[in-house]
Amino acid sequence: MPISISAIGGDTLAKSHTTRIDDLTSKVANLQMTGIVGDNTPIFSLRGVSMSDYSLNQSSPVATYYDEVYKGNFAFLGVAMYDLERIEVLRGPQGTLYGKNTTGGAVNIISHSATLGENSGYLNLGYGNYNRVDANGAINLALGANAALRVAGTYSRADGWFRNVLPGFPDLNSTREFAFRGTLRWDPSDRLKLVLRGSVSQQTPQNYGIYAQNADQSRIGGLNRYQIASDVAVRRIARTQAVSLTAIYELTDTLALTSITSYDHGTLFFTEDTDGQASKTLEIPYGDRANQFAQDLRLTSSNAGPFDFILGLYYNREKVFNSTSFNIFNDVDLTGDGRVNSADCAAGVAAANFVACQVRNRFDQLKKSFAAYTDLKFSVSDAVTLRGGLRYTHDTGRQTGFRSDAYGVDDVLVANLIPLTSTAFATDNLSGKIGLDYKLADGNLLYASVNRGYRAPSFNAQAFFQPSEVSVAKDERITAYEVGAKTRLFGRRATLNLAAFYYDYRNQQFINVDPATAAQRLLNIPRSRIFGGEAEFNARIVDGFQLRAGLGLLSTKIIDGSVSGRNVDGNKLANAPSLTFNLGPDVTLARGDFGTISVHPSVSYQSSQFFEVINQPILRQKGYALLDAHLDYENANGKFSASVWTKNAAQQFYFTSRVDLLAGFGFIYNHIGNPRTYGVTLGYKF
Repeated sequence: MPISISAIGGDTLAKSHTTRIDDLTSKVANLQMTGIVGDNTPIFSLRGVSMSDYSLNQSSPVATYYDEVYKGNFAFLGVAMYDLERIEVLRGPQGTLYGKNTTGGAVNIISHSATLGENSGYLNLGYGNYNRVDANGAINLALGANAALRVAGTYSRADGWFRNVLPGFPDLNSTREFAFRGTLRWDPSDRLKLVLRGSVSQQTPQNYGIYAQNADQSRIGGLNRYQIASDVAVRRIARTQAVSLTAIYELTDTLALTSITSYDHGTLFFTEDTDGQASKTLEIPYGDRANQFAQDLRLTSSNAGPFDFILGLYYNREKVFNSTSFNIFNDVDLTGDGRVNSADCAAGVAAANFVACQVRNRFDQLKKSFAAYTDLKFSVSDAVTLRGGLRYTHDTGRQTGFRSDAYGVDDVLVANLIPLTSTAFATDNLSGKIGLDYKLADGNLLYASVNRGYRAPSFNAQAFFQPSEVSVAKDERITAYEVGAKTRLFGRRATLNLAAFYYDYRNQQFINVDPATAAQRLLNIPRSRIFGGEAEFNARIVDGFQLRAGLGLLSTKIIDGSVSGRNVDGNKLANAPSLTFNLGPDVTLARGDFGTISVHPSVSYQSSQFFEVINQPILRQKGYALLDAHLDYENANGKFSASVWTKNAAQQFYFTSRVDLLAGFGFIYNHIGNPRTYGVTLGYKF
């Protein structure tokens, strides 16, 4: 396919113990993530295109799909990394193939479907450090000749690795989750295929911990790297329920109609100990409840002739209730009466610093998206193929019932800061792509394309202190120019895929945090540019030795932008390291009647980056490398397996997000990556 796409097989993911979607960044060039919302809810950045907003009402420009169902809101993501067939990462604007229009690309998570005529299954059990216990498996049952049922599940539990030094308070960053998925396939005729999927998941761990630093980047309270003094013991709660029906009907031998109907419901609630200290300097409870209905209908041709097409209609309705509270210096007695209550908050409101207040906002949000799209292919000759597509999108949104109030620590209402407010938007967009493929005599492929992507406007969920903060960010657009090659080398024992691109990036949406007040505004950067490239290499050098490698290069620059009154022209975009690299050999150490023993080390590297567009040196993340490995045994008949694995084996310390809160709260707010983990997994297939 003449697009830049990376695919990772389900077996590879399982054996490398890739249980979190966040872990994909070490396997895909030019893919980064921000961990500011916690595990399994990553904010992806692809080729420098990122959201730069952690609000729970937002949808990323890098779309996430589960079995072709778009999952926009964080509350829908849940637990998905189990019983997978593969994961695909599609780079660049996406809007003419399926689903929703996006500017950055798509991450497609594809689970195993039910298999007709087969009774089979597997079970994996594992144990690791931090008392980690894992269990996952699946059963496939044939229900006659034309139907099958597959039930898959996963369970994980682990102690927190962020050690809490406060007596009686739990360690943070623990794991406590389970998920189940049922897939029913029925082929009532040779031309009709129906797949019904239903899933549930739940996560109730101790929430993530914040790595708070002083201005000189030393730890607040003299703690070491993996210690925290958190006085918040509220568990993170994330629950999802989802159902989808995929129907494929072959109208003729060359024409198929595909319908994907889905419904999602999710809740996500957690309290962030934002100061990471044994104080009430700043704590933020978040709440997100969402449901979504989506319908994708497309007609696909597979003619023997030169012309093929996809014609599609898409509808998405997403309803969100969002509530957030800024609890500011809730242990400060302003009145001097020996207790903290609404009187202290009243003094904080009068001083406009909101000390001793709980500043709470809430709103309902309804977004609807309708689109008609086409993807066309015409073979001019055996060597030359023209490609193109158009997409018309109509997006509407309403944010209603928005209000923000200041409460005392005793929950007594002190002041209404933002009265009941409603905002709305309606936009129309026409985007598309055009491209040319050229197949060489040796079968290798060259391609070039121009692609336009669009992302709908967004509402600010972080308005707390004054009505002017309630705003709508403009729609975001990208024009992407790309050339590439897909080649096979050394007698087809190796593949090398190359891509180079240039992006004209308009109106990137991002949240800006004022370090003095923590006031947050949703803004647009009028114009930026991105250029770079990728190379992906996969080779079977000899029997028993395979090599995988990926290289990503990026150069980003803001051409026109202002943040907090500061001109940021010439600065780099956030979450856009100039170099990413991954390398992994697969080596068979021994093979015989006893079975097979193999080793699979891998290393990934990313150069330095900023987490914000002002490019403050104090918030810069230095370049770092992560080392993972697994040693596998599989018996001769393939039924029994054992694996010893480790992730971040070198105990690399690195940040996944950083925010400057020094002026108003006296600390730098950071999230850090997971420390070294390791374990053993035993598996049995039947």
